Amino acid sequence: MCRNIKTLFNFEPPATELEIRDASLQFVRKLSGFNVPSKANAEAFDRAVEEIAALARTLIESLVTTSQPRDRDTVAAEARARSAARFGAPG
Repeated sequence: MCRNIKTLFNFEPPATELEIRDASLQFVRKLSGFNVPSKANAEAFDRAVEEIAALARTLIESLVTTSQPRDRDTVAAEARARSAARFGAPG
């Protein structure tokens, strides 16, 4: 589950709201053990996702670095190459 949480800091273009929310959703799923919460837990689950997304946004905006921003396309291509080397080319 948490393998889907990607690094969001120091990228060009910056992380989108959707990427931050998706990472927050994965984090709450991992902590709670629920992929989809029951009706009784849905409000607490959704509130946790929104609160964690807000905190993540604050964190990402507060961090500083002297390194150059990474290019999303380059990082994605490297990840695809590692996957192909590990699992074989899709086909």
